[in-house]
Amino acid sequence: MRIGIVSDTHMFSRARALPEPLVQGLQGVDLILHTGDWVDEAVCDLFEALAPVDGIAGNNDGMDIVRRFGRRKLLELGGYRIGMVHGHGGRSTPDTAYESFRDAEGNGTADIVLFGHSHIPYKEERGGMLLFNPGSPTDKRRQPRYSYGILQLGDRVEADHYFFDKTN
Repeated sequence: MRIGIVSDTHMFSRARALPEPLVQGLQGVDLILHTGDWVDEAVCDLFEALAPVDGIAGNNDGMDIVRRFGRRKLLELGGYRIGMVHGHGGRSTPDTAYESFRDAEGNGTADIVLFGHSHIPYKEERGGMLLFNPGSPTDKRRQPRYSYGILQLGDRVEADHYFFDKTN
């Protein structure tokens, strides 16, 4: 299973359309997961034109997106438990994401935790969980390049960042 991972699109204030490198990179994915800060629910339609979509709401999303997706979820895909949370809170973003999917005994309740919020591409194995932030394809902030991720689920998990320079 091949899954596109995006976050922090902040559309339509940062971009009016999905960047062409993102559209090309998501061709053929089985699913797109968005880890919050869509900002406008119409953005979902842009991604749904490429593949089925699921996601969660971020701290900049309105109640329409919160009602549609929720703020946190745990999915079972390709035999893996995938946790999704935006990552905003009192700790560093990776720490917040990690703590969101640990149980009271400190064991992971997810194999993979997808998050956003910081706009910083991130990949780390911690406590038996893969933590992955795709960065942002439309609002790179202080990052040198725009980015998104591809998650491959098979006998093993592969998570890769893809970087590009222009949004359109």
